[in-house]
Amino acid sequence: MQEFINIERISANVRESSDRVGDFKEIYDLLDKEDATTQASRCIQCGDPYCHNKCPLHNYIPYWLKSTANMDLKLSFNLSNESNPFPEITGRICPQERLCEGDCTLNDGHGAITIGNIETFISEEGFKKGLKPYFPGITTNKKVAIIGSGPAGIAAATYLLRSGIKVNMYERQNRAGGLLTYGIPGFKLDKNIVQRRIDWLIEAGMSLHVNTNVGKDLYFDDILSENDAVFIGIGAEKSRKAKINNESSKNVFMAIDYLRNTQKRIFKEESDIKYDLKDKKVVVIGGGDTAMDCVRTALRQEAKEVTCLYRRDKHNMPGSKKEFKNARDEGVKFIYNVSPKEIVANNDDKAIGIIMQKTILGEPDSSGRSSIELIKGSEFKIDANVIILALGFMPSKPDFLASNGIEINKWGNIETGDDYQTSKLGVYAGGDCKRGSDLVVTAAKEGKEAAKHIAKSLLC
Repeated sequence: MQEFINIERISANVRESSDRVGDFKEIYDLLDKEDATTQASRCIQCGDPYCHNKCPLHNYIPYWLKSTANMDLKLSFNLSNESNPFPEITGRICPQERLCEGDCTLNDGHGAITIGNIETFISEEGFKKGLKPYFPGITTNKKVAIIGSGPAGIAAATYLLRSGIKVNMYERQNRAGGLLTYGIPGFKLDKNIVQRRIDWLIEAGMSLHVNTNVGKDLYFDDILSENDAVFIGIGAEKSRKAKINNESSKNVFMAIDYLRNTQKRIFKEESDIKYDLKDKKVVVIGGGDTAMDCVRTALRQEAKEVTCLYRRDKHNMPGSKKEFKNARDEGVKFIYNVSPKEIVANNDDKAIGIIMQKTILGEPDSSGRSSIELIKGSEFKIDANVIILALGFMPSKPDFLASNGIEINKWGNIETGDDYQTSKLGVYAGGDCKRGSDLVVTAAKEGKEAAKHIAKSLLC
C-alpha cells in the first residue's frame, strides 16, 4: 500500500466522442486487473478515512482497496456488497468527485484514487468469477410490500431479504429499476446491469409486480392488509417548470418525459414519436446531471444542434464535472449566465425560440451559492425546434397518501420519523419521495436504513 509516490492516478479509458455519440452503449471501459490493483495500492490507509465518511452508504472503501491491492477478489467483493445494495451501479454513476474521491487525502497534490472505477471492477470481475451477493432465503413468516422499484426500493428489498423477510415489490412501469432503468441513459448505465440486480432479488425470494399502479390497479389498503409493513419509495418525478409564458407549448418537454420515452423506444415499448429529435435544433435549460443526460441523448438521436443554457457560470454548475466534460467533448454548445424569460410560440402553439436574459452573480444566498441578478435590457432570442426543461424534480402526490392519512410537508415530501416510519403505523418511506430529489446513492442509503428499522420492528 501507499504507492501513491510511485504510481499516478489513472481513470478508466473512455471511448472517443466521435464513436460513442452513435449509440447508447456505456462510454467507459472497465479497469483491467493490473490497473485496478495498482490504483488500489495507492491508498494510504488513513486512520480516519474521509472517503468512507463522505460516502452516504459509508462503504468500507479503505478495506476493499487494501484487499484489491492484495488480489483478494472474494474479500473485496463481499466487503463491497456488504454496505452497498448495488456497488456496480454506484461505481458507474455516483459523482465521486463530490463524494469519496472528493475527500480522498491524496487530492492534496497526488490525485485521488479512482475509487469509482475500482468499485465497478470489483463487482464485474467478481461476477465473471461466479461470485454473487449472498441472501439466506426467506427464513421468517413476515412480508413487506415495497411500492416503487427505484434505488430506494431496491435497497430496501436487498436488506429486507438479507433479514429473511419476504418482499412484494410493485412497479407501475413495464420493467423494474425506476430512475435507474427509465431515467439514466444507457451510455451511463447499461440496463442489463440493473436487470441483473433485479433478477438476483427475485432469486432471493422477492415477488415483482410490474405494470401495477398502486391506487389505481391495486388498492393501497389491500397491500397494507396483506403485508406486515409497507415501504414507499416512489421517487420524485414531478418536473419543476420555469414559470414563463408558453412553457406548455407542444414541443416544450419535461426532462423526465423525454428521457423515459427515449428509453422506452430503445426497449421497443410504446412511446411517443414526438420525442424523436432527429434533425431538430434543441435547447436544454438547466445545468445539472439531468440536463447533461438530455443534451447527450439528443446528440445520439442525431439532433441538428444541441445547446445547454445555464443561469450561473461554468464553475457553479451543480452537476458532475465528468458529465459536463463528456457533454462538451461530444459537441454540446454551452451558454452561461443566462436565464429564461419567455418561450416564443407560433400560431400552432409550437415553440420556435426562447427569450433569454443575461445574468450576473451576486452575493451568496442562504444556500451558500451566489445569488443571481438579471441584467436589464439584455434580452436576446435563441431559435429552437424543441425546448427541454431540466430544472429539477418534486415528489408527486398519489391519492393513496392523503386517503390513508400519510402526511406530507409543505414541499410535498412524505413526513417520517427518525425510523423512516410515516404518520401511518407500519408504513415507511425513503428516498426522493421523503427528502426531495437527490443522488441515487442517497436514496440507496435511505432504503437501506429504512429496511433495518422495518426488520427490527418485525423481528424483535
